[in-house]
Amino acid sequence: MSFAFSPDSSVTTSRHITLDSIFHMQIQTQQANITEFSADLIIVNLFEGVTRPGAATGAVDRDLGGRITELIALGDCPAKLGETTLIHTFGAIPAPRVLVVGLGDSRNFDLYGVRVASARAISAAARAGAKRVGTIVHGAGVGGLNPQDAAQAVVEASLLENYQMPRQSSAGGDRKKIEFLTVVEFDAEKLPEIKAGAKTGRIIAESAIFARDLVATPSNQLTPAALAEAARKMAAETGLDCTILERDELEALGMGIFLAVAKGSDEPPKFVILEHNKARADEMPTIVLAGKGITFDTGGYSLKVTDQAGMWRMKYDMSGAANVIATLRAAALLDVPLHVVALAPICENMISGHSQKPGDVYRGMTGKTMEVISTDAEGRMILADALAYAGLYRPDAVIDLATLTATISYALGQKAAGLFSEHEDLQARLLTAAAGTGERLWPMPMYEEYSEDIKSDFADVKNSTAPDKYSGVSTSAKFLQHFTEDYPWAHLDIAGMSWTRKARPMYPLGAAAFGVRLLVQMLRDW
Repeated sequence: MSFAFSPDSSVTTSRHITLDSIFHMQIQTQQANITEFSADLIIVNLFEGVTRPGAATGAVDRDLGGRITELIALGDCPAKLGETTLIHTFGAIPAPRVLVVGLGDSRNFDLYGVRVASARAISAAARAGAKRVGTIVHGAGVGGLNPQDAAQAVVEASLLENYQMPRQSSAGGDRKKIEFLTVVEFDAEKLPEIKAGAKTGRIIAESAIFARDLVATPSNQLTPAALAEAARKMAAETGLDCTILERDELEALGMGIFLAVAKGSDEPPKFVILEHNKARADEMPTIVLAGKGITFDTGGYSLKVTDQAGMWRMKYDMSGAANVIATLRAAALLDVPLHVVALAPICENMISGHSQKPGDVYRGMTGKTMEVISTDAEGRMILADALAYAGLYRPDAVIDLATLTATISYALGQKAAGLFSEHEDLQARLLTAAAGTGERLWPMPMYEEYSEDIKSDFADVKNSTAPDKYSGVSTSAKFLQHFTEDYPWAHLDIAGMSWTRKARPMYPLGAAAFGVRLLVQMLRDW
């Protein structure tokens, strides 16, 4: 799957740049003895404290004349989680290299450990120059994990770790990456579970990669129209229902707050609606996901004076929209038995003679009014009307994702996203999914006193507490809550997690698509 965008949206040209980093590693499953598998490199594993390996690693060790056991005795084959040892086989087995990855303490090993080990191993294999790799399923043997879940984790982590953001360079890319990964299972009885898990892992990871590629695309190419078209094309390929509302339709709906943000741009706004199981909506729970879709954020007249050097990253301000669109892709391909809706209000936040100004007042779809204090608090504005629209579905739950505040990063760093909700059941579902996927959330306060901070003298509510910078995280959530209807609702502030600045397992530098795996897991658990 690839996307073609014009290099400059303001110029008509027949030459298109193709962004084709997505889905660049093919996944296979095969019943075989790992010692007989032919590849550039094979991956086995080792728990801490083991002096003589068993199972698949033991079989490789025997064929190598006890070389792994010897390295363990010398202290040259560490088994701490994610540590790797590269061994050359010199023709003893078909694969010329063996990579042993540490699994850590067997007493604490879980699916998170599978993901870390898989990511570290695939990264080491790529650095070694391997193109074709075979791996066993970490944890599916003596680790005692469910083979299907373990296979899913191996494939998810491997694909996400192998990801490279698309580059538009005449010199091409130079980072080594793996082209084929085969999940090798000796036990034929386990193979159906391994295949099912690998398929699920591939769908989820590729959906996250779909979002990553969108987020990484420059904003002169990924305009609101281009993002809407990418969603429409994906929906056609996966069987989702897709509706794209234009400016006149948004005006008819009374979405004056959303349209206020779009006023300053020459690019027309779009409101993307994706539905999975639309025809069966009356038969199953309805979950609505709303995502902020600012394809570039200048801050408007409230310029981003504090982060001018990092302003190029503001192309990532549509991460919420990309993530909910990608989640619907996974929901469709996994045939999740729910009615799932994605709402993506999409526009640019630009400066012109038509732009919104501090002090302006606008009316939204609910009929409530809002005073602009900061034009850089635009994400909550477009979500205000999206949350109002969500009420039309009489949903069982509504969850919004947004790169909403810089201050959430000050609170949590790049360790977790902020979770805001007063609905215990929905919060519990999200926290359970977060624990299962490793995409961590941290509950933040929703005290009623925060509502006092956004009262306006000229409208029902104001969009910011500026210049007061000490209560911006929770007041932004209270602002959104002001425009929700009578449904369970949660807000995820993913600003600190959507662009990886320090690489960690499964998250190379750049676009992260944080939240896709989390939401897919929550939907599957519902």
